[in-house]
Amino acid sequence: HNDLGGGRFTDPRSKQSFKYDHLRKEASEYQTWEPDTGMETMRAAIEAGVTEYCLQHYRHGVSSTFSKKTEDGPTIVACIEDHQFQPKNYWNGRWRSQWTVAMSGNQAEVTGVLKVQVHYYEDGNVQLVSSKEVKETISLGNEAEVAKELVRIMEDAETEYQTGISENYQTMSETTFKALRRQLPVTRTKIDWNKITSYSIGKELKST
Repeated sequence: HNDLGGGRFTDPRSKQSFKYDHLRKEASEYQTWEPDTGMETMRAAIEAGVTEYCLQHYRHGVSSTFSKKTEDGPTIVACIEDHQFQPKNYWNGRWRSQWTVAMSGNQAEVTGVLKVQVHYYEDGNVQLVSSKEVKETISLGNEAEVAKELVRIMEDAETEYQTGISENYQTMSETTFKALRRQLPVTRTKIDWNKITSYSIGKELKST
């Protein structure tokens, strides 16, 4: 959304453009850059609302809000990313959401794409890769009110989605995973498959 081409990108918050090295993860060659004046007031209002929302709901989250002109008209895109990587605890997780506000006349079509990816790999390998699309329509008017309504839609949709995933995992833990898991024998101890293999080989040797 902020790609100028040639390896350069824009940062509407600081009103600068820069060159970014993806391998070194370094920004350089900063230059002054001016955003689209016709959309900047609305973009800045949405950015303020989304930034506050991100701080309140995503502990390690970051957000950015961009404006651009598309075939659908003036468009503002708000992005949120949060992740926690815990290799020592055998799990990683990432959240991404993108909210697009396509303005036309007195209304705006709001499209949200929510994505979550979780990987748990202690004594097994369980992955969740899920996404959901949300569509809403809001009336345009005062920039602050538009930003407030957008954040309300975001909070409702993301909370509902995250709650649904948590409830689904709880249900799977109580039903599906139990059905897949090998039940313990009468001794209430885990089966040592290596020993069973050696016992089997020993029996075959005795029979010969």
